[in-house]
Amino acid sequence: MIITWLGHSSFLIEDSHGRKILTDPFDESVGYKVFEGNVDLVTISHHHFDHDYTQKVNFNNLIDKSGFFNLCDIPVKGIPSYHDKVKGAKRGENVIFVLDVDGYKVCHLGDLGYVLSQDEIENLGHIDILLIPIGGNYTINGKEASKVAKAINSSIIIPMHYKTPLLSFELEGLENFLTCMKNGEKVGSNKLIIEGPLESENTVKILNFN
Repeated sequence: MIITWLGHSSFLIEDSHGRKILTDPFDESVGYKVFEGNVDLVTISHHHFDHDYTQKVNFNNLIDKSGFFNLCDIPVKGIPSYHDKVKGAKRGENVIFVLDVDGYKVCHLGDLGYVLSQDEIENLGHIDILLIPIGGNYTINGKEASKVAKAINSSIIIPMHYKTPLLSFELEGLENFLTCMKNGEKVGSNKLIIEGPLESENTVKILNFN
């Protein structure tokens, strides 16, 4: 499996059969290069401009709601959550997606806005790779994200939705999250290749932005 960070909360995930999943595509105003191309599946955690821009994407399937799905032989679990700390009253609902790709469980938390309860974490099940927002302001911040990440206890953690030189609006950077996690490994690329058994625990992988 190849995970490519396109910037913000958008990733291109390609499995060993060449199937492609695109998460939370953004529009031109966000600051990163907009994705253009063909994918088998698009997941959208919520309908804000920086997470649901599909005009330049050629896709076969789209999931933007909770439930259990099996599209193009990719099992997907959509779990309801919130974009804020007041049960959606401020920013609405958010869908957490757990994708089964090449036998790995990949969890994309979308714009999660609060610290998940123990029951919610147990509902996620075992997670191998966690894609987690850390930038605060619109989502959980670095300190809150570290609590969520440690509770989920995945092998690999990839931070997303944080400030970089390209992002057009203000969020926290990586610093608070990395300080709380006490580890962080720069990959040196916007791609991460996953193969074989994952034996690490809560290892933070920092991908370059596109």
